[in-house]
Amino acid sequence: MNPKSHLIESFIGLGALLIVVSALGYYILNEPVRIVQAQDEVLALQLDEAMTLYAENCAVCHGMSGEGIGATPPLNNPALVTMPFEEISKTIARGRYQTAMPAWAIEDGGPLSDYQIDELVMLIQYGDWGATGNRVVNLGLAPLIPFTTEVDPALLAEIGSLLDGATLQTAVTLFAANCVSCHGADGLGTGIAPALNDPAVREKTADEIQRVITYGNTGTLMAGWSNILAPEEITALVSLVQRWDEVPLGTIPAPDVPIPVTEESLALGSQLYAANCSRCHGPEGQGTPRAPSLNVKSFLTDTSDQAIQQIITLGVPGTAMPTWGDRMTDADIQAIVGFIRQWEPTAPEVATITRPGGGGPPWRNNNSTTPNLLPSTNPPSTISGNSAGGQTALQTLLDWRLLILPGILLSIAFTLIYSGWDSLRRLR
Repeated sequence: MNPKSHLIESFIGLGALLIVVSALGYYILNEPVRIVQAQDEVLALQLDEAMTLYAENCAVCHGMSGEGIGATPPLNNPALVTMPFEEISKTIARGRYQTAMPAWAIEDGGPLSDYQIDELVMLIQYGDWGATGNRVVNLGLAPLIPFTTEVDPALLAEIGSLLDGATLQTAVTLFAANCVSCHGADGLGTGIAPALNDPAVREKTADEIQRVITYGNTGTLMAGWSNILAPEEITALVSLVQRWDEVPLGTIPAPDVPIPVTEESLALGSQLYAANCSRCHGPEGQGTPRAPSLNVKSFLTDTSDQAIQQIITLGVPGTAMPTWGDRMTDADIQAIVGFIRQWEPTAPEVATITRPGGGGPPWRNNNSTTPNLLPSTNPPSTISGNSAGGQTALQTLLDWRLLILPGILLSIAFTLIYSGWDSLRRLR
C-alpha cells in the first residue's frame, strides 16, 4: 500500500471523526435549549386551547379577563399562580360544595376531560388574561349583562323620607352595585335570576332571605355574599326585599355597559357593515333617503349598545330595517355594534344624507366623476370652465395613448417580418 495514500485516508477518517464528535457535542450542548423551546411551544398550544375553553365555559361567571363577577372570585389573582397545581385541578374537576362552582370533570357529570382541566390550570398559572379577554370578545362570548348601574338621585332622595329610609337607601345602592346584573332593573329579574321585587318573595321570612344572601343557593348561580358584604349590609338588603313595594319604579334603572371590542372585532364589524349595511345607511353611516343616519351625535349619545344590538337583531317593524338575528351570529352583530360605536368621538351634530346615483356601471351614471376611458365619439364640448377643459384634455390624452399602443405593436410586427424576410433572402 502506498504510505502517502494511507496517510491521506487517515486524515480523512480523523476529519470525519472530528465532524461527528463536534456535531454530537453541539447537539448535547443545544439539547437543554431545544427542550425549553419544545416546552414553550407545547405550553403556547395548551394556553391557546385553554383560552377558548375559558371563553366557552368560565367567562360567564369569572368575567372576560378572569376579574370575577359579583361574588364569583377572580381567577387573575396572583395567589393562584403559587397555589399547588393539583389543588386548582381538583377544584375545577370536583367543584366546591355549597357554592356556585359546579364539577367540570366528565366522571362527575361535567363536560371537560382531565387534559382540558389541566389546560385551564395552565391558563390560570401561566396565561395572559388580556389575550384571554380578547379571545372571549372575538368569539362573541363576552358576558353582555352589565354589572352596575346608577341609582336615580331624585328617587333615592324620595326613599330617604320613608320609615328607616337610610337603610333602604343603603340597600338600593348596594343592589345597584352588586345585584342588578343578575336580578335586573328594580329587582324584576332576568333570564338568569328570578325577580326579587315579587310578592311571593316578600312572604318569606327575614331569616330565610338572609340565609340565601349570606350562603347562596345550592344548584343555582346565587353565590354566598358573606365574604363580600358586611353583616349590616346583608341586613339592609333583606329589608329592601321585604319592602320593595314601597320603592318607586325606576329607582334602579337598567345598566348601560358598552359592548367590548378588539382590533379583530372592529375589522370584522367593518367588513360586515360594508357588505350588509352601507347600501342603506351610507358607507360612513351618514344615512341615505332609504335609512336614517347612524353616524350622528344624537343617535350615538341616546342609544345604548344593547339597544343597537336589539335593533339589528330584531329589526324595526313597519320600516325597511330587516331582522338580522336569523342571518348573523351574536358575535357578528356585536362586531357591527362596536364598529358603529367607534364613530361617536367624531360624529357630527347634524347628519349629511348621502344621495347615491342610479345603478349600473359608473360610466353610465350622469353624476359619476369617473373619467371616460374610451375614445370619445362626440366633438369637444364648448362648455367653458377649467373642469370641462381639463376633462377634454384628459380624454384627448387617453385617445393618443390608445392610438400609440397599436402603432408600437404594428411597428414591432413589421420589424420582425422584415427581419425574417431579409434572412431568407440572404440564404438564397
